[in-house]
Amino acid sequence: MKTETKCLHSGYEPKNGEPRQLPVYQSTTFKYDSSDEMGKLFDLEASGYFYTRLQNPTNDAVAAKIAELEGGTAGMLTSSGQAANFFALFNICETGSHIVASSSIYGGTFNLLGVTMKKMGIDCTFVDQNLSEEELAKAFKPNTRAVFGETITNPTVSVLDIEKFARLAHSHGVPLIVDNTFATPINCHPIKWGADIVTHSTTKYMDGHAIGVGGAIVDSGNFDWSVYADKYPGLTTPDESYHGIVYTEKFGKLAYITKATSQLMRDLGSIQSPQNAFYLMNGLETLHIRMQRHCQNALAIAEYLSENEKVAWVDYPDLPNDKYNSLAKKYLPNGSCGVLAFGIKGGREKSIEFMDSLKLATIATHVADAKTCLLHPASHTHRQMTEEQLIEAGVAPDLIRLSVGLENVDDLIDDLKQAFEKI
Repeated sequence: MKTETKCLHSGYEPKNGEPRQLPVYQSTTFKYDSSDEMGKLFDLEASGYFYTRLQNPTNDAVAAKIAELEGGTAGMLTSSGQAANFFALFNICETGSHIVASSSIYGGTFNLLGVTMKKMGIDCTFVDQNLSEEELAKAFKPNTRAVFGETITNPTVSVLDIEKFARLAHSHGVPLIVDNTFATPINCHPIKWGADIVTHSTTKYMDGHAIGVGGAIVDSGNFDWSVYADKYPGLTTPDESYHGIVYTEKFGKLAYITKATSQLMRDLGSIQSPQNAFYLMNGLETLHIRMQRHCQNALAIAEYLSENEKVAWVDYPDLPNDKYNSLAKKYLPNGSCGVLAFGIKGGREKSIEFMDSLKLATIATHVADAKTCLLHPASHTHRQMTEEQLIEAGVAPDLIRLSVGLENVDDLIDDLKQAFEKI
């Protein structure tokens, strides 16, 4: 099936007489007729459901749809995009491990890797993703266990050279994990370009309506953990909490997701609620249509801003003169996303004055949904970062992140015009 058809039909196939739409299995627990049947589930000897903290039929159907959209082997849902990125990394890292990550990633993820996981004994080296392969290779260490980046960075809308990072990761015997939130599988398939694991904040375009917080992890099934058994003992040696099961031996290509579900979700419990998964399933059905409109509107506004004398600069990969346009053409030929970044002449104070003058576009922490919103990262999402960290992440003091929605683009431009007139 083509992507548009997968959005509608993948993940859930009703049988004769069953509901055409995916039901919400709003239950914490599931009934079994014998103790032995339940015991097999706890031993991972049988598949099924016993407690929604680990798995739920609604969640599994949505995860299956996302996995198929991404071209992966298996997927799982989490309570948020942050939880997805944490699970994706912690599933293969432990005290003493090291991660190589792009410095341009979302501020919350930057803190997750640079502060919180550091307290757990997991170190991270942040790199300029535009450096040459030779320079980037210097960041790798004997204890490096993963490479992490975003297809389109938040909020700087830089495009990751996925093939370059995949080559680097694989040459050092580690997987590449790519957060594909902004591009979505409609506009980019990181696995096609060599990524091993893909994550999402489903809160954004996949949900599309700012209704439910959630995340997702998709495993390509392509990375052979057993070849690097000494690096990934959690997958390749017995798990005593499951009577000595070795995930790679018992589950093959499903080893990574099975471990993340049965071990991390069991112990940390960052499950997405079935109700939110149901909302997400509905959002996915129109994702292919919405992304096209988001990109059309964003390009029109980027062009308008580029010609405005009060605008200092505009970053949007689909602009012909953008520094990431060549990478966008390679990885995002159908459009990048609805998010762009720009700065206003006069710096930080003028940027805030401009934002406060808008009437249709709203100031919001959120991004990538049906309604246009914007924020000033240095004052909001990246507020906890130092000036040095902001510079390292490429977040200029005057940077405004504009998430272009599905409104009539003329109405959006009119709103921008009246705000510019007030400054």
